Amino acid sequence: MQGLKSVFGKMLRVDLSTGTCFVEKAEERALNLFMGGAGLAADIILKETEAKYDPLGSEAPLVIATGPLTGTGAPGCGSVDLCFKSPLTGVWGESRSGSDFGPALRKAGIDVVVITGRAEEPSVLIIDEGSWEVRPWPALKGLSTSKKTKAIKDELGGDFEVGCIGPAGENLVKFASVMFGDASRAAGRSGAGTVMGSKNLLAVAVRGKKKFPIREAQKFMALCRDISRRLISDPGNAIWAQEGTTGELARADAAGDFPTKNWEANSWGKGAALFKHFQENNFVSARPCYKGCILRCGRKAKVDKGPWMTPCHEGCEYETMTTFTAYLLNEDVDAAVHASWLCNEFGLDTISAGSVLAFAMDCFEKGILKPSDNEGSPLEWGDMEETLKLLRKIASREGLGDLLADGVKRAASELGKGAQELAVHVKGLEGPAHDPRSGKALGLSYGVANTGMNHIHPIEGMAWDSGKMDFGLISYGLPDPNEVDRYEEEGKGKAVKLLHDFGMMPDILGFCKFYVYAGVTVDDLADLMTALSGEDFTGEDLLKVGERAYNAQRAFNVREGVSKEDDLLPKKILSQPAFGKYAQKAECVISDYDKMLMEYYQARGWDENGRPTREKLKELGLDYLVR
Repeated sequence: MQGLKSVFGKMLRVDLSTGTCFVEKAEERALNLFMGGAGLAADIILKETEAKYDPLGSEAPLVIATGPLTGTGAPGCGSVDLCFKSPLTGVWGESRSGSDFGPALRKAGIDVVVITGRAEEPSVLIIDEGSWEVRPWPALKGLSTSKKTKAIKDELGGDFEVGCIGPAGENLVKFASVMFGDASRAAGRSGAGTVMGSKNLLAVAVRGKKKFPIREAQKFMALCRDISRRLISDPGNAIWAQEGTTGELARADAAGDFPTKNWEANSWGKGAALFKHFQENNFVSARPCYKGCILRCGRKAKVDKGPWMTPCHEGCEYETMTTFTAYLLNEDVDAAVHASWLCNEFGLDTISAGSVLAFAMDCFEKGILKPSDNEGSPLEWGDMEETLKLLRKIASREGLGDLLADGVKRAASELGKGAQELAVHVKGLEGPAHDPRSGKALGLSYGVANTGMNHIHPIEGMAWDSGKMDFGLISYGLPDPNEVDRYEEEGKGKAVKLLHDFGMMPDILGFCKFYVYAGVTVDDLADLMTALSGEDFTGEDLLKVGERAYNAQRAFNVREGVSKEDDLLPKKILSQPAFGKYAQKAECVISDYDKMLMEYYQARGWDENGRPTREKLKELGLDYLVR
């Protein structure tokens, strides 16, 4: 891929222990196999680490990766991926964020940053269009993410883009996030902020204005315009700006896709009322996460009266609002908005934070936790005053918060007494706000996702069998979703494999996943990559790259000890909903998960324990991973 090599692949190596920074080109072999983003990061981490290494050790790499499309003007091109071994799960960790940070990094002449070591003092990595330094900045320690960001921009200049951690990352809460976009956009999942905190790295600040090469620029920009016009002309896409993802509160509740009371049920009957309150009382404006986004799903929100006064901030998307309402049986939307703001300020993953709080409530109800474990205060369903007190303790690792700061898997293991049955996670990653009792493909996606129970890495099967989206993949073998029953189990393994291969594309090429929901297809991406690089790409070529990257990440997990047992689903989501609209709908529960799993393994070319076979690795050009 000489053409791709000419437009992408410049890596900045940073050793925080010595303060050394230097630039090198990515190996041509790696670009040929993985192109960029999370695929290239998988190759780097696999080659440069030993099995069972400490994810918080000084030499553990943190890879900040863009893709070839990042910042180019392609639809959705404002993304950045952070890749690492997760301190929460002990397996592949990956988190992504939309903002102007990724485009700024590329305009600074850097495509990928590989960070190792640990700074002696709290420090900031500064990348400023051809220069870079690790600057000690102890005065930032302890500040919230918004105050850190402001202090950095006041000192360096308002045109810098900043990714920073908050107090939760400094305190090594295992699900700490990295906040981008003026501390409003989270790389939330898997503990990226924890890894930064372990390195004494409080922030990365980037400024860049360079143009980067596009081999067939006129053709590329014409494609960008054509795809954007097509998306804008689709009346279904207007809902992104009108409702954001928060509008899913009503739709998900109705569809049985609304985890409630720590996954006791998959509907609540209150989603529409929650959304109505948010729109009428909290919503301020729609906002794009990066310059040029045509979907504008971001929400600015506030609480301007009552006990939960909250400044105008960006956040409050569907996942956050569900974890702080339905998970907790909380009907106070203002309190959920306040919780969203607190998580942003502390630098906490809202999904894991809401999950551990719901788990704690469940433990209190079942008598596993007692008031004496929480300074004399019980934690009851819907009690947001005590809940947000405990949220603060999680961020500071105080009292019961110290236990919960390690996530539900570790907390349940330490508590015992049946707590494991209340902990909803896969591989240690807490469950996001989509319930697989709404469609069987989603359950399988959760089980085999390389990061654990994740709705973003890669794309969820739910959007296909429940949402009836085909992503332009029918010609590549995906069954027509309009002919598939969401509760059917047969054939879901093969379909999810293909969806995963395609779902890797945003993480590899560097664009927003919502754009594939909006209508960007693999053929669109092949055309864009052909014009960008000057080489011919087909949809099949890109799907093969996605398959290769998915297998490389799985190989990393197998090296770290993952097997079939780690792909199993928690008991709660394999159980009949205890109440709500779907309590009597037996077919919503997966009846033979093992059969679905074996079908997926077979489609992947993995053995019965979920290990990629030697033949599959060699077929994908991953001979160096054969052991």
